[in-house]
Amino acid sequence: MKKLWSAFLMLMMVPAYAASFDYDDYSYDAPDTELDSVAIETNDTAGECRMDGVAINVGAAPVAVAGFDIAGIMLGMTFEDAQMVARENGLYANRPRDSVVYKIHPDWKYNLDYECRQQKVYAPEKLERCIRSLARARGLLYAGELHLVRDLTGETIDVYFTSNATDNLVWKIVYKNDVNEVEGDNEKFENQKDKKIMKWWQGVLDKYGVPNAESDKWASSDNSYDPLMTAYYGELELVDCGRFSEDESRNIHQAQDNFAAKPYAF
Repeated sequence: MKKLWSAFLMLMMVPAYAASFDYDDYSYDAPDTELDSVAIETNDTAGECRMDGVAINVGAAPVAVAGFDIAGIMLGMTFEDAQMVARENGLYANRPRDSVVYKIHPDWKYNLDYECRQQKVYAPEKLERCIRSLARARGLLYAGELHLVRDLTGETIDVYFTSNATDNLVWKIVYKNDVNEVEGDNEKFENQKDKKIMKWWQGVLDKYGVPNAESDKWASSDNSYDPLMTAYYGELELVDCGRFSEDESRNIHQAQDNFAAKPYAF
């Protein structure tokens, strides 16, 4: 009991970004289809923003990573703008299935679960529908992921967005291609793979310049919360952990402040 009370006191000492949450501040334009037919997930990206230490190489300067783009899509873009860029450049198309994934932050889902149960909704299917309907009505359901594909080359782009609490903006972009894949393991295939990787890496350097942190990172600063891009074999990961962390914090505190507790009197 003492541990629980200590944890509660520590939570109360953490400064909240907002004292209360006005549901009317946000709106959600529902898709034309019914909620049951669209992809909706609880936001499970809390562990995806790796806060590994980053240090700019000796003699190197910071890079304006916030201005980087992947196929025209940039950090901080709105969901609508990212969709428009993908459509206008004409290279990528929406993934055939679940191209857009809508999300509900887990802390808000817990709140809505409680509210629905207070209304005597218990059956799992009806409970989930109640939660989704409330989330949509209150602006808590948001476009969390956009998945794009380029069939000609097998390239993919996965774009991740913050919630409506921080304006539903891009915080992470992951690009992948097949340069690290080969048909076999004999000499000719290894030779082809090496050449594919060299061409890929040269293209990366031509567009973004030489990495300024280790041999594969472009860093805005020594602070890992600032925009950072990392290159892997056939993959680029462009992230803004600061934006992601702010969104997490706001959702946690706002959900806490707006939990529909019973009006106890003592």
